[in-house]
Amino acid sequence: MVLPPVKPHPHIQEGDLVVVYERFDSMKQVVVKSSALFGNRFGNFRMQVCSYSRLTNPSTPRTKILYAADISMVCTFLELEPGSTVVESGTGSGSLTTSLARAVGPEGAVHTFEFHEQRCQAAAEDFRQLGLDSTVHLKQRDIEGQAFPAELAGQADAVFLDLPGPWKVVSSAAQTLQPNSRFCSFSPCIEQVQQICLALSGHGFHYIRSMECLLRPHKVRSITLGSGISEAHSPHNAGQNKKRKRNDGRAANQNAQPAPAKIASPAAFLAANGGNSSMPPLDQGPAAADFLSQSSPCKMNDK
Repeated sequence: MVLPPVKPHPHIQEGDLVVVYERFDSMKQVVVKSSALFGNRFGNFRMQVCSYSRLTNPSTPRTKILYAADISMVCTFLELEPGSTVVESGTGSGSLTTSLARAVGPEGAVHTFEFHEQRCQAAAEDFRQLGLDSTVHLKQRDIEGQAFPAELAGQADAVFLDLPGPWKVVSSAAQTLQPNSRFCSFSPCIEQVQQICLALSGHGFHYIRSMECLLRPHKVRSITLGSGISEAHSPHNAGQNKKRKRNDGRAANQNAQPAPAKIASPAAFLAANGGNSSMPPLDQGPAAADFLSQSSPCKMNDK
């Protein structure tokens, strides 16, 4: 993946757009000015002395955005490379658009369309502040009703749709794509998936696939394990600390030191157990249905 040169300097400077990260529920997007005041729950501070905060690259969602798991899969299966031309409809907050621009690099182009005027203006300002306005070409246009512009016919290496009715645009997308190029549509509902698969089959697309991408985060904690791990977690001996003797009458070694260990537990399991990282018996663990995630099928097609 190629990152376009947004800024020539490696450090934050006056006028940079950053996100001030204090903790997971306290993030603000600001423009750096050393003389300006930054207000939070502790009071007002000058930006030049806010050393306890972390400054990161901005990504402000205004609509439901695509996240890392979906974005990485889309960029990979669209086979994007520096110099590619991508046509996108459904800009939204620009989350995917930003990643597309970084994938194609300064030599490539991303033509993206958004029908909502306010979202279009806000996304255009974000692209300008991120230094992507030379790569991203944003226009306000209802693609479902007006189709893609005629000047893009045969120009795209890849087309991506994030629309309520993507099957309405398949014909226009087929005209926009170059031969042997790729098409992808992001749909949260299986009914949308069914309709667009039928539309793709009717317009000469081949190797149609519907894919689901799941991201399951894990939390890693340090705990202390005793020598009888299997006994400690047995449903018959849970919570008990019994001494056992060998058959020959010799007492077990009571001076054995517990061994530290790293345990990785799924985040959903920790939440269901109040943050307790102790692994339950196999027959008492949380059911698979307790793990809830938001996922969306993604169609990858070769034309």
